[in-house]
Amino acid sequence: MQYTAPLRDIQFVMHELLDSQAHYGKLSAYQELDTDTVNSYLEAAADFAQSVLSPLNRTGDMEGCRFEDGNVYTPSGFKEAYQQYCELGFPAINAEPEYGGMGLSTSLGSAVGEIMGTANWAFAMYPGLSHGAIQTIEHHGTEAQKATYLEKLNTGQWSGTMCLTESHAGSDLGIIKTRAVPNDDGSYAITGQKIFISAGEHDLTENIIHIVLARLPDAPAGTKGISLFIVPKFLVNDDGSVGERNGVVCGSIEHKMGIKASATCVINFDAAKGYLIGPENRGLNCMFTFMNVARIGTAIQGLAAAEFAFQGSLSYAKERTAMRALSGIKEPNKPADTIIHHPAVRNMLLTQKAFAEGGRALVYYLSQFADIVAKGENPSEVKFADEMLSLLTPIAKAFLTETGYESANHGVQVYGGHGYISEWGMEQNVRDTRIACLYEGTTEIQSLDLLGRKVLGSQGRLLANFTKIIHKFCQEHSDDDELGQFIRPLAKLNKQWADVTSRIGMQGTQNPEAIGAAAVDYLFFSGYVTLAYLWARMAAVAKAKLASFDESLDSDKALHGEYGFYDAKVKTAEFYFAKLLPRHAVHVARINAGEETLMSMDVEQFVF
Repeated sequence: MQYTAPLRDIQFVMHELLDSQAHYGKLSAYQELDTDTVNSYLEAAADFAQSVLSPLNRTGDMEGCRFEDGNVYTPSGFKEAYQQYCELGFPAINAEPEYGGMGLSTSLGSAVGEIMGTANWAFAMYPGLSHGAIQTIEHHGTEAQKATYLEKLNTGQWSGTMCLTESHAGSDLGIIKTRAVPNDDGSYAITGQKIFISAGEHDLTENIIHIVLARLPDAPAGTKGISLFIVPKFLVNDDGSVGERNGVVCGSIEHKMGIKASATCVINFDAAKGYLIGPENRGLNCMFTFMNVARIGTAIQGLAAAEFAFQGSLSYAKERTAMRALSGIKEPNKPADTIIHHPAVRNMLLTQKAFAEGGRALVYYLSQFADIVAKGENPSEVKFADEMLSLLTPIAKAFLTETGYESANHGVQVYGGHGYISEWGMEQNVRDTRIACLYEGTTEIQSLDLLGRKVLGSQGRLLANFTKIIHKFCQEHSDDDELGQFIRPLAKLNKQWADVTSRIGMQGTQNPEAIGAAAVDYLFFSGYVTLAYLWARMAAVAKAKLASFDESLDSDKALHGEYGFYDAKVKTAEFYFAKLLPRHAVHVARINAGEETLMSMDVEQFVF
């Protein structure tokens, strides 16, 4: 399937819904980012994604990566595409100008990332994995480390990874076994094995800079005894050139369900020379400085999956004929009507559209808070943005990947039997997307993070930050009859959110397992309410625009396209509130059922 970047909707969310101009105007680092400049970057990204990356998506899946003698070779066309990607300056968008970056905003980077990722997610993972390494060195590296690594990472000449997971230690990093032994020269000998290392080995760059979690010899047990190290594939000479090979070898690559063009590696460290970054035994603290932004990146994959599925499904539904419409013949010149006239197909299409456009609004909304955290000058505003980021990141990561996966499955269903065939791209989207619900913290881990750490752990303060925003919005529009169908249910659910939270908290004081039993349903409830808020806001903007068209519409036919855009936005919001938002009730019922039916069965009884 050929991807087309949805520039009009991206611009709607950035400029009209979230008022990017006013947002950037409050941040001195981004004041030069006017609407025209933002649009020029988006258009450049769209052109590259459509012309270069999208044609490589299926071929990359078919070829996959090749592993030979510790070396990984990416699929045909990837190396050339990566070179072009770097020449266009995309790796440097968010990087600091001091080290070869453009110094542009996270929110613009998220929009560009969506475009690139939807066109070819496997390709986008190679430069995407460098962001974590770059941010780690930016925030915690010494001046010498910054001077050594950042510019070449920012330009894409080198790439980076995050080496966290071990075969026995995924989400529970406190039990990692990789060791770091001090050398006489101030470096460390890193020994151990890391698995699931995306872009851990490849042929796109001349060096790969690994950020590795490991334990010092005298480190305390658990998460308080983990340190962070820079471990380059090739050691770097004093003049910045690539030196001798380090003790870092790719042992194998994984044979996977999807994202086959992205190398997922087993990386072996054999007394590899590494350099401490940040304080000893504070590696996890250093790592979490960029974790929110990394998880926004995975949320984008969910949005991308929904958008890709929607584009393919819509194209097919407007061409495929099958039976006559239930309300009568729609296309008399054809032997049957196209399937877009069938309610069941429209339900799937509108579900994809609502999740894609709602997900886009959530990712970009979240990314503006990331902008403030990065470059805000008012301490109270930075603190508030950081708290909003903390609350909404697990919702965005888990809810958008789950709804993206649902949308991808709808893509297969709309195509029918053809959706099961690889040539159409729908089955690849399902396979590629499934991992998004797993890496960067599974849905279940994210739900515990949301409910346990963020909401209950803050005594409800983080949640109150957001529910107050929703309450204020509802109050501002309480007398607007045009928006009543959105405002009334949103206000009710906003109050229910606090009530459900309080009830779970009370149950948890009696039995902690009540929190674990409720967590996933609580996250889904939170996701549906969050998207409802954003859809209500989008409907408000769209209705205001429609009102301005009424008088001039007949005289200016050029407005018809724009009128149709805003009218479709309102109709999609109506669909979301009528058909998708009611799902929240199932999750509330499941929460209310408690933990007893989950925990009453003896472990040995599962075998019967």
